[in-house]
Parts: sequence; C-alpha cells; structure tokens
Amino acid sequence: MDPAAQHSEKKTNLQLVFRALRHRNYRIFFWGQSASLIGTWMQQVALSWLVYRMTNSPFLLGMAMFMSQIPVFFLTPFAGVFADRHNRRNMLIGTQVSFFIQASILAFLVLSNRIEVWHIMALSFFLGAIFAFDIPIRQAFTVEMIEDREDLGNAIALNSSMLNAARLIGPSIAGILIASAGEGVCFLLNAVSFIPVIFALAAMRIAPSKTAAPPRHILIELKEGLGYAFRLAPIKWILILLSMMSVLGVPYQVLMPVFARDIFHGGPGTLGLLMGMSGFGALVGAVYLASRKDVRGLSKVIAGTAVLFGISITLFSFLNDFWLAMPVILAAGFGIMVNIAACNTVLQSVVDEDKRGRVMGFYTVAFLGTAPFGSLLGGFLAARIGAPYTVLLGGVCCVAIALLFIRKLPLIRRQMRPVYVEKGIIPEVIEGLESATNLKDLSRE
Repeated sequence: MDPAAQHSEKKTNLQLVFRALRHRNYRIFFWGQSASLIGTWMQQVALSWLVYRMTNSPFLLGMAMFMSQIPVFFLTPFAGVFADRHNRRNMLIGTQVSFFIQASILAFLVLSNRIEVWHIMALSFFLGAIFAFDIPIRQAFTVEMIEDREDLGNAIALNSSMLNAARLIGPSIAGILIASAGEGVCFLLNAVSFIPVIFALAAMRIAPSKTAAPPRHILIELKEGLGYAFRLAPIKWILILLSMMSVLGVPYQVLMPVFARDIFHGGPGTLGLLMGMSGFGALVGAVYLASRKDVRGLSKVIAGTAVLFGISITLFSFLNDFWLAMPVILAAGFGIMVNIAACNTVLQSVVDEDKRGRVMGFYTVAFLGTAPFGSLLGGFLAARIGAPYTVLLGGVCCVAIALLFIRKLPLIRRQMRPVYVEKGIIPEVIEGLESATNLKDLSRE
C-alpha cells in the first residue's frame, strides 16, 4: 500500500477512536477528569495498603471497601431521580468539591500521624456517599456534552479509556510514593487533582435543557423507573448480570493486597504492578470499544467478556508465580472493563430520555452498589478459607451467571432490535417495518 494511503488510513482510524473529542464540552471534561482519576486510583491503592499495614486483617480490608460502597446501594436510586430533575452540571461541581474535602481530611490525618482505623471507616463511608450521587449524575450528564448522539457510544468508551489509563498510571505512581514517602502524599495529590475537574465543569457551555415535568413524590418516580427498567429485557438482564458479577467478582480486587504480600511475597510495588496490569488490560478493552463504529453486536460482546472475566479470575486463584499471574490479570481487566462499558453503552442507547438518570442510577447500583456485599463476603471468606479459594469460588460463579445471560440473549436481542430501529441506530432496516408506535409497543411486551 502507498505510504501516503497508509498514513491517511491510520489518521482516519485515530479520528474514529477519538471522535467524541471534537465536542468542546466533552473535550475539556475529558482532560480535566483524566487528571482527577489518576489521583483517585492513587488514593484507592494507598488506602488499601494503609488498612492492611495497620491491621493485617483481610476482614478489615473488606470492611473498608464495604464502607466506601454501601452508601451507593442505598442512595444512588434517589440520586438518579435528582439527576432527572435538576441541573446536572451544578450537581457535579458539588460532588467534585466534596471529593476534594474528603481527600484533604484523609491527607491531613495521615501526614500528621493522627490516623486511626475508625477515621478510615468514617471517611470511606463519606466517600461512598459522594460517589452515590456523582456516578449516576455524571453518566446521565455525558449525553449533554455530546451534540451528535452518534458519538455517545464513543464518548462512553473514551470515559472508560480515561478511567483505565488512570488505573494503569495511578497505582504505579502510588506504589512508588508509598514506598518512598508514605500513603499521605497519595491522598494529598488526589485532593489537588479535583481542581482541574471543577474548572472544566465551570468552563462548559451547556444548552438549556428541556423543561421537565413537574416533580412528583420521589418514591413514585423511583417506582416508575424500576417498573420501566424491569419491563424491558435488555435493561433487566444487563442489570442482573452486572450485579451478580459485582458481588461475585469483587473479592479478586479487594484481596489484591493479600495476593501481593502473602502469595507473591512482594510489597506496595508488587500491588501497584498488579493493579497497573489490570488497568492496562482494561485500557486495551476501552480502546477496542472506542474503535467500534456503532452499538450493534454489543450484546454478544457483553456475554463473551463476562465469560472471559470469570475464567480469568478462576485461573488467577491457582497461581503462585507473579509473572504468570500478570497476563491473567490483564485478561481479567480487559474482560470486566469491556463488559461494564458495553453494558453502559447499550443502556444509554435504549433508555428514554426522561428516565435516563434513574436507569443510570440502577446501573450504578448494579455494578458498584452491590459491590460492598462482595467486599464484605470476600473478606469474611478469605479470613476462613484463604484468599485463593475465595477468588476461585467467585470466578466459577461469574462463569455460571454469564452462561445464564447467554441463554437470555435471543430474548434480549429480539427486544433491542425494534428499539434500535425506532431510534435510527439501524437505519438500513427502517423501510418496510411498521410504524414507530407499533415498534415501541413491541419493545415493551
């Protein structure tokens, strides 16, 4: 092939991967959030190491994760209602300021040598309460930053790329800083990292949203959202798959400090490398998703990556050699990231606009709000049967729930197709089909 033609093709492929960045609002959010997420992953690794160093307890390690995630389970559905009612950008600015305060307090306590276990638990709970509002609002806000809805799937994939690039960089930096300067520096840098996001959100030019219907009682709106979500098979089974994988697969991440120190006989650097390799696999998966032209075929991707994740963590549980574990962790990171992001993309593609916030709230509960139960269960089991057997059990169960999802694929795809046609996602088959009204009725049978 002509070198000029090759260069042109590479440029075209690169433009395809990063096409959502042509939207100004999304572009400034992307760069601001990238800096913040590196700090977030630094804090997560540092906090896990701090808890295990102070307590030597897998149970308390799981408890700390439980405290940071349990508010998501209870608060996020209500946050989704607020996301459908109020200005999402203003609410996001509020969550970023709250993140800054939480990280600053944690940094002060550690750097001043005043930190105690109960401080960690309380601040973890505070962090979880912030996340409970931040995640569904941020997910619903993505559509407001993208003027062309055809780029929505790409924006979601780039969000995952951003998250997992940070997941690759952040733990590696954290491992070095913990060994050289201590955990407190990681918390301090995380606090500073929220400043660019606040400025990015303030600098956006967002078109006024359509006037929403008068708000009703929050429980009525929540019930309406739940009925809608479980009436459509694609939404219902995606939420079930995500919640089960979160509960059953979470222990492998929660127990990573145990594997790093007790199985692979390493230190914080080993933990950083394990987390970084998982992040690298996730980054590869995010780039793969970003390179896709549309959402067609994602239901198969969701099923395949669920199986891949379950098999990968099952294999990981058997390994005692650090270098053999690295490619397996890469595969697990690829599988879970592609699965979560593909589920997000499908949900955002099929949901009605007036219920977007609530459905993204349920999505957040499914993949993050149920995780504290997995964290607590993982810590409890690891203290009794050991970390490897705990991860093995979770991996086998993840494969089982993935196979159940595969059995439901014909029903899921049958209901997704008319919704995609109605929304113009499958334009070539619109002609010859019934009216949009009949399609909507079919999609809700």
